[in-house]
Amino acid sequence: MQIKEIIEIFLKPCFCQIHAKLDFNLLSVSLPFNPIKLFLLILWVYLCLYFIQLLQFSPLLPQKYRTVSYAITLIAGPVFWLILLIVDTAKKSAQTNKNVFELFKQFVTQAIETIKTKTLTRSRHSSDIKLFDSSGRNFDEIYGHSDNRKQDNKILGLTEKIIAHAIDKRASDILIDPKDETSYTIRLRIDGILRTVKELKSDICKAIVNSIKAISSMDISEKRRPQDGAFIAKKDDKTTSFRVASAGVVNGEKLSIRILNQDASSLTLHDIGLTKNQYSTISESLNMPSGMILLCGPTGSGKTTTLYAMLNAIDRFTHNVITVEDPIEAVLPSTSQIEINPKADITFAKSLRSILRQDPDVICVGEIRDEETAEIALRAAQTGHLVLATIHSDSNKSALVRLLDLGISPILLSSGLSLLATQRLLRKLCIHCKILVEPNEKIIREFKKIGLDYSHIYKANGCRHCDETGYYGRTAACDILQIDEQLKNEIRNFESVSNVNTENKIKISSKLRKEALKKVAVGITSLEEFKRVIG
Repeated sequence: MQIKEIIEIFLKPCFCQIHAKLDFNLLSVSLPFNPIKLFLLILWVYLCLYFIQLLQFSPLLPQKYRTVSYAITLIAGPVFWLILLIVDTAKKSAQTNKNVFELFKQFVTQAIETIKTKTLTRSRHSSDIKLFDSSGRNFDEIYGHSDNRKQDNKILGLTEKIIAHAIDKRASDILIDPKDETSYTIRLRIDGILRTVKELKSDICKAIVNSIKAISSMDISEKRRPQDGAFIAKKDDKTTSFRVASAGVVNGEKLSIRILNQDASSLTLHDIGLTKNQYSTISESLNMPSGMILLCGPTGSGKTTTLYAMLNAIDRFTHNVITVEDPIEAVLPSTSQIEINPKADITFAKSLRSILRQDPDVICVGEIRDEETAEIALRAAQTGHLVLATIHSDSNKSALVRLLDLGISPILLSSGLSLLATQRLLRKLCIHCKILVEPNEKIIREFKKIGLDYSHIYKANGCRHCDETGYYGRTAACDILQIDEQLKNEIRNFESVSNVNTENKIKISSKLRKEALKKVAVGITSLEEFKRVIG
């Protein structure tokens, strides 16, 4: 039965009651195009554009072939993507000796789970996360009600989505930079590595920058002078703190957002990645009634996180623990935490002086930056207080050099210092996709020389779980140096800073390289990551 006949059977009686003279020949007028074919054409165009977007940051395609691939994808669409996926699956099959169909099935399963997760969370991001300034005001209270409320909601929703995405991806920093006059890039630092996650038009990103500056209690009209601010985000009963810094740069304004590690308050020394001997050495020093434990390393080496882990190992109910930090990264229960504020004339040195009058058992100094802070901290360590502190230096030996260069007396340094620890952060291999490798003769010789097994060396591969990077999370490689009597005598005999590096005055050999290689030998990290961090 034809469609026209079906329509006539059901609709003709109704139409006849309304108008007896209705001409049903109008229904037989044919359309100038096929609506189904038009729908399929529009769907194909949208698919092509969607897969071009997927290829922008896809690890399946080398950077030099991206321009040509965009043109091919514009015509071939999902077909070209499927070909790339099949080629990549075949390569992984050859590397892992797994069946191609099993890998393809695993990829499809992971893709379906990812789509389900994104579908469930996409609509929740904007409603789940709420941003507040330091006084507890949200966006609505700061912005009020403008004439263009719809555009404001769009910008605020995009801002909240960027912050929520950074938290979900375990990022430590969010960088918003002007790429050129027309666009901005948004990058996340995840496991110490920067990744570009989005490019936005200049006008949209400037509005996002202004919204973040507003919630951080910064001056929106000032775009050249550097500014600092802070805000907090609440999501699923979890509160995350952010530190914001702005600066005027070429083509616009740059915004750097530090995501403070809120898990630091619950970290233990076991979570850091210490060996049994290192854990025993640090625990022994933490149980001493006095002395200074000094953590060394460059920026981003995890010193503050290790400092919090040490504080968590101390019984804070029976000890009066006071910290001086810039900034306070996590709230520690049963601890008095002081935040540095140069504008209010609250410095490390002045805070330390006041702390010594508050009957402290344990003093934590966020960073030693000058002679006055170092001297007060070392004198506190001499007079019956346990002092934990950090200093920016490359190694244990260079930490001694810097302290002496600041003007610290060798006698004061030798009597106050009890433990030095240098550390670096290494990315951990993803347990879902790491691949066993066969080391070459040079690597075998190096591992044999230091007595390490070379049969369990792995390399990064990449999967959905690790965002195709091959790494997930980080661990610390530490060089622990206990200041014994022999070393104290050597430090006392220093006549000048230039004598520190002389073999006959002091002999401190760095064990950082060996400790990092141990993590390569047991498959925690890769040789590539070892070379990137240690060199």
